[in-house]
Amino acid sequence: MADGNLAGIAPLKGRVSEAEWRTRVDLAALYRLVALEGWDDLVFTHISARVPGPEHHFLINPFGVYFDEVTASSLVKVDLEGNIVMPGPYGINHAGYVIHSAVHGAREDAKFVVHVHTDQGVAVSAQAEGLLPLSQHALVVLPHLAYHDYEGIAFNLDERGRLVRDLGDKAMMMLRNHGTLATGATAGAAWIALFHLERACKMQVLALSAGRQGVLMASGSAQEEVRKVVDGGFEKMSSLPWPGLLRRLDRRSPGYDA
Repeated sequence: MADGNLAGIAPLKGRVSEAEWRTRVDLAALYRLVALEGWDDLVFTHISARVPGPEHHFLINPFGVYFDEVTASSLVKVDLEGNIVMPGPYGINHAGYVIHSAVHGAREDAKFVVHVHTDQGVAVSAQAEGLLPLSQHALVVLPHLAYHDYEGIAFNLDERGRLVRDLGDKAMMMLRNHGTLATGATAGAAWIALFHLERACKMQVLALSAGRQGVLMASGSAQEEVRKVVDGGFEKMSSLPWPGLLRRLDRRSPGYDA
């Protein structure tokens, strides 16, 4: 909402630790950025962040709130068993809990986890070959990309083990027939990973719109050169654009940090 206020949401700044508040602000920023890109799907996707501290709590969106309405104070804190730690007027998306609790429970480095259902992401997830090396963005992504087969809407808790197994140590995952997922040690790293994955998917859909024949793939040597350049990961890549992204939000979607 324009003024950053949601009914029944009490401001939390000063009532939680400074580290948790910073995480809340960064996570709310991710929600707003997804909305600005048009990558939200009504209220049916989700982004989460591990709360600093030993409790293994994480933050996720209040179910029913649009991404351009999410604020730092409105985010819901839950534990790995799905219990809401700080009760409020909103619940959470169970499918979001299944996916995000799996990743946060298994990967200490995955502080932020983003999952979306974009047109281009779902389209490529449904292509048998998956993401192809036909753009520079794809070459940045491919060494860090895993795949998980579709099992239906993620309501079953036993899917978590298979999801974690398939993700392994990768930063990103293609959820077959479903969408995309990106992780990061920081909000900026998760965003840059998602941005490159989504752009690569869009470019692939456009390139293949006239058919597979005649499309150029990057050579193996070119793929290796790109891999070496981005081997430091997405946290380093995000150091320059992330502050500018927050400034963009201040101009175009203020109130996320309330």
